[in-house]
Amino acid sequence: MFDLVAGFCHSQILQALVEFNIPQMLLRHEMTTDALATEAEVPLDRMHVLLSAAVALGLLKRRKSGLYALTIRGAALAGVPGLSGMISHHDVLYLDLADPVAFFRGEIETELAEFWPYVFGASGATDPKVADTYSQLMADSQVLVAEDTLATVSLNGVRHIMDVGGGSGAFLAAIGRAYPNLRMTLFDLPAVAPAAQARFADLGLSERVMIAPGSFRDDPLPQGADLISLVRVLYDHADDTVSALLRSVYEALPDGGSLLVSEPMTGGDRPQRAGDAYYAIYCMAMRTGKARSADQIAALLRQAGFTDIQMPKSRRPFVTSLVTGVKQS
Repeated sequence: MFDLVAGFCHSQILQALVEFNIPQMLLRHEMTTDALATEAEVPLDRMHVLLSAAVALGLLKRRKSGLYALTIRGAALAGVPGLSGMISHHDVLYLDLADPVAFFRGEIETELAEFWPYVFGASGATDPKVADTYSQLMADSQVLVAEDTLATVSLNGVRHIMDVGGGSGAFLAAIGRAYPNLRMTLFDLPAVAPAAQARFADLGLSERVMIAPGSFRDDPLPQGADLISLVRVLYDHADDTVSALLRSVYEALPDGGSLLVSEPMTGGDRPQRAGDAYYAIYCMAMRTGKARSADQIAALLRQAGFTDIQMPKSRRPFVTSLVTGVKQS
């Protein structure tokens, strides 16, 4: 119970480390309290408290010489793509949760959705700077999602994959490296197309990837792919939007084509810490979607006409879980 009460302090210690850039500084070389205080422009006594707290949380270690260094866990803050960015943007979520009673009663207008404007469709993602912000954050964190997805399902036999809502193309980039003969299509809002074009050009994938700008809320999905992926898309949207999207996916697929859903999910009748005590709250703050269990997603797939629905077990459910379905002839 004490750890639950203290959890907010722990999260703020973590965020302070990231905002002061301490992991990056210690990645270069070990430093003293004085040096870190000077670099971060923090009073010496307060920096001492922060560093001691980070040691207690297993993020830093203090040498006998007085120098601070990163632990293996702390090194992840500097080395895992997108991790620091994901931590930094939680200041918005923490503000939304400042009054949990009002939050759960639905009495406040949360600000988190303004950080992810694409959830409102093309009209919400027209500012290139805003699009770049969320696209980069999604792309960085998508690396882990792609790793776990490809470790769970095989794409052998797939000729053409279309990633709907694929942002700047991080998921397809991973697919392209793992399956060099696979053709690919990226479908997402026009605002993120330039970043996707640059990514595929840098990786030498431009000839294998077609970028189809559009909004699945307003535009029909391109046809031709025998596998369509929805990676961290459904939990951004309400059931009616999800149902309409799944029907569009079904119509765009040929007979025998498949759908792959990969995103964090709740535990359903057996609640889980990641899905039910984090992602469900996060989605509520976004105002437009909700975290669902694998069974709930499977039911939505069945309503759209999919059969042979599978729920393969992923290695890290806090990163992503999977549901697949087939359009039978």
